[in-house]
Amino acid sequence: MRLYIAEKPSMGAEIAKCLTGPVQRKDGYLITKDGIVTWAFGHILRQAEPEEYNAKYKNWKAEDLPIIPKQWKMIIDESCKKQFGIIKNLIDKADEIVHAGDPDREGQLLIDEVLDYLNFKKPVKRILLNALDEESIKKANKDLRDNRDFLNLKKSALARARADWLIGMNLSRAYTLAARRAGKKGVFAVGRVKTPTLALVVRRERELKDFKPVDYFTIKAIFANENGEFSATWKPKDTQAGLDFENRLIDENIAKALIGKFAQKTEAGKITAYQKAQKKEAQRLPFSLSSLQVLAGKKYGYDPQLVLDTAQKLYEKKLTTYPRSDCEYLPQSQFSDAKIILQNLYNINEKQLANWAKKCDLKTKSRAWNDKKITAHHAIIPTKVKVNLMSLTTEERNIYFLIAQAYIAQFYPVHIYDQTKISIEYMQELFVTSGRVVKQMGWKELYVQNNKEKSLNEDDKKEDNEEKEEQNSLPLMKKGDEVEYVKGEYDKKSTKPPTRFTSSTLLAGMKDIHKYVKDVEVKKKLKDIYGIGTEATRATIIEDLVKRNFLQLEGKKKYLVPTQSAYILIDALPDEMTYPDSTAVWEDYLHSLSEGQGTIEEFLAKQAEFTQNLCIKATKTVLVQEHEYKCPRCNQGILVKRKGKNGEFWGCSNFPNCRMTCNDVDGKPDIEKTKFNFNNYRQMSYNNSDKNYIKSGQNEIFQQDNQLISAWDLIARENTKKMNFAPKEKFSAMPIEKNKNTKATSKYLCTRCKEGNLRRIRGKNGWFWACSNYPHCTATYDDNNGIPVL
Repeated sequence: MRLYIAEKPSMGAEIAKCLTGPVQRKDGYLITKDGIVTWAFGHILRQAEPEEYNAKYKNWKAEDLPIIPKQWKMIIDESCKKQFGIIKNLIDKADEIVHAGDPDREGQLLIDEVLDYLNFKKPVKRILLNALDEESIKKANKDLRDNRDFLNLKKSALARARADWLIGMNLSRAYTLAARRAGKKGVFAVGRVKTPTLALVVRRERELKDFKPVDYFTIKAIFANENGEFSATWKPKDTQAGLDFENRLIDENIAKALIGKFAQKTEAGKITAYQKAQKKEAQRLPFSLSSLQVLAGKKYGYDPQLVLDTAQKLYEKKLTTYPRSDCEYLPQSQFSDAKIILQNLYNINEKQLANWAKKCDLKTKSRAWNDKKITAHHAIIPTKVKVNLMSLTTEERNIYFLIAQAYIAQFYPVHIYDQTKISIEYMQELFVTSGRVVKQMGWKELYVQNNKEKSLNEDDKKEDNEEKEEQNSLPLMKKGDEVEYVKGEYDKKSTKPPTRFTSSTLLAGMKDIHKYVKDVEVKKKLKDIYGIGTEATRATIIEDLVKRNFLQLEGKKKYLVPTQSAYILIDALPDEMTYPDSTAVWEDYLHSLSEGQGTIEEFLAKQAEFTQNLCIKATKTVLVQEHEYKCPRCNQGILVKRKGKNGEFWGCSNFPNCRMTCNDVDGKPDIEKTKFNFNNYRQMSYNNSDKNYIKSGQNEIFQQDNQLISAWDLIARENTKKMNFAPKEKFSAMPIEKNKNTKATSKYLCTRCKEGNLRRIRGKNGWFWACSNYPHCTATYDDNNGIPVL
């Protein structure tokens, strides 16, 4: 018996329709003459939580980190237990399995992990469904592949999942514990991809806050030759006075002086360089999910998750191909489908698409048709199914429009233009200009906007201005020609701050992560990889950062703005987690794994080492914000104002691990007096070779590893270590009793703090008992014949 296991019920139903009927519906599966079809609900197995490995991990403790499983466990998701039971019973009866997960890394894993969990050893075939129309399904079913061909894809997905677990579970605990020591509440979630993505937004926001506009001046001149006039821009020499570090002229007086100098016209200008070259721009590629999300965000203001959800609906309606694609190329075998697809678009009830489709040339074959660029899936394109746009929602119509427009562009000629660059020397100064003459509009005809979008962001406007400059109309000239200076003027400009991220531009940043990498060599290496995250997860990651209140949406354009929690977390984390260098390198390794290079064991060993190093760093981390006071004793907590019986005082947030206290002076902690000034004590005998003992005049301060420590704590520590630490006879202010029958630590517990033991001390007025937790506890008790009066 052949058993098809689909990723989700809707896919299972479409597969069953394309098998020999009749189709019999059962609870959790469908029966056909060609086999049985069942389905999962995405991942029906999940990775075990730390406490499911060992109950002790239920309580978060720094000493337990890092948690690194020796044998990885998978648990049946509670909501999927019934369906899992159905799948298991069917697998037990099956002679052959057809793996029908989505044609990507995650789709490969979620069916494979079920087969591995059940230790299935019989033959497994793989069906690759990039579209759910009947013809595509039947065609794929006739071309089943051996599932072993996709073993590397599974390994890559498994490595990614386990790496995410190691980073997420361990570092979220490590930095949440660090936050708790500093008195912060909540869970500080850390993620392998999520955290460097959040850091991009935090750094961008700080760039904006620190940004100071710089005024600068540009000079443009009009020159003329016998064939006409043209404008050119002055380019300063490196030795020019009045320039800033970016070679911008910031001195207005110099700009005025230059204009005056040029106006003298004491000599003619000369064309010193004239370059003219024909340029060709190939057709834009069809969409991957990320490129679709970015363009839809710019054009319609859609957030990435909405674009993914809409593309998924179009896919399930059989109108477009698989949406979670990271590929922008198409297989040669689908070129023959173009005639039907374009005919459908010509007959569509959408005027622009119909007009564009009418002009298509089926003899044109763009660079998109490239089998070498195809992996498990291809670019997102329309299917051969006819579409009624009026039956779609506004979002579905708009996304379908973009997908169809990019597909039509593949059947238009390339864009051809002449690029001209000219240099002019005039009065020992350099002027430059450029121009572009379009020779063949080609595919760009589809993307010419008669009315520029009002919602262009700053980057778009900059590109638009640059394009206008390139399209200057230039008269016919050649190198060596003389030109006459007509007039010139200078223009005051101001540098612009970087724009805040939106969901779409942040997603583009994740895809082009090399732009934000610190290491130059790593930047070069990562330029051609797929960024951080996957096509399917990037939108979810951004959405999760908003849900966890690390990011907030502001304004009509829904700019992403970091919250206070985001600043706290990013400031606490080391560069390894906040800069994308390491994450991008891991992504590159995962991509290599999917191509059969490297091993999952090697990758996870490196991840475990990476996690361990960061957990160690977390134990030394102090999450201190502006206007907060780091505890000078433990260096891990912050001082928090509290109310006691005798008024306000400050105590360490790391209590009870640290019992640091100090007085409140005008709303601030009196940290200076926490150095435990023992003016009332005389010199004590101590091993002067100990570097942690510091003597200054009559004051004595005890320090441990640069952390302040009280005298009584030091005594207790030295007694524990059985070191020679005994007061001299002259130390009479609070000497420890020397009676051999009296132990240094008594059996009497302090009734006030319930932490220290009582010690018998000879004072000026006789014997009394004091808490060993002094000065954190100042409780004293009278002595009654060697027994404290409690």
